[in-house]
Amino acid sequence: MRLLNILKENDIIKVSPKDNLSRVLAKLSTSHDAAFVFDDEDKYLGVVSPYFTMIKTSLPANAKIEHCLTHPAKVYLNYPLSKVCQLFIESKIHYLPVFDKEEKFLGIISARRILSYFKDLSIFKVGIEKIINRRWQGVVTVYDDDTIAQAINLFKSKKISKLIVVNHERKLKGVLSYYDLIKLMISPKYSGSFHTNLVKNFSKSYVLTLSKENHLIEAINLIINKKIGSVIITDKERRPIGIITTRDILRLFIDNEKFAFIKTLDPFKNVFKK
Repeated sequence: MRLLNILKENDIIKVSPKDNLSRVLAKLSTSHDAAFVFDDEDKYLGVVSPYFTMIKTSLPANAKIEHCLTHPAKVYLNYPLSKVCQLFIESKIHYLPVFDKEEKFLGIISARRILSYFKDLSIFKVGIEKIINRRWQGVVTVYDDDTIAQAINLFKSKKISKLIVVNHERKLKGVLSYYDLIKLMISPKYSGSFHTNLVKNFSKSYVLTLSKENHLIEAINLIINKKIGSVIITDKERRPIGIITTRDILRLFIDNEKFAFIKTLDPFKNVFKK
């Protein structure tokens, strides 16, 4: 597949280096989103990402965008899809700039557009159980009656952007997004007592779930159609047993491409032994 076929040229979030950070963040929905910064002559300058401005660092809400720039790797039209997937994982951004060989900005490519291409690949017809068994970190949860301060400590220690919210019977109650909390903290309504509030007052109770008996392609379809970043896997009692993220899906494609390349080397093994 050519990257040109999934290139996005319109409806790109473009901002000025003179804009305030709070104004730009209001245009973004998740920690993996990005706004693309251009000067008055329409020259590409870099990217503004919630992850790098508010999670990895803590820039003030009134900071000028010119001081908040991130420079993720550029994507070129001749890049193989596996390399683009790797860049998404490394950058922690799900939108990357695309250039031609003359360094002209052509548009952007999104992780979600790549997932749309994955829908037709047989490797994603694998059962979800196999995928969640591969995750080294497991499920990270927070109780619905824990405080926001406890949740923030978990976000920082586990280096994740979402927490699965459960009650004391370990049943799913919702999802808490780190970025949603950050947007609240930089808002004019932010109060110093915010950290003592309970998680259940800020978590989203509407959560899309699947079971381990479903197939990965079903998780991909949910992520694409509902414009979400992950799907929670639960047992019959609605207890979380895993999570499928966009990163997991990209990683599976990369690993499959590496395995396919290694298999092509098999005919040469006997040659090298001689």
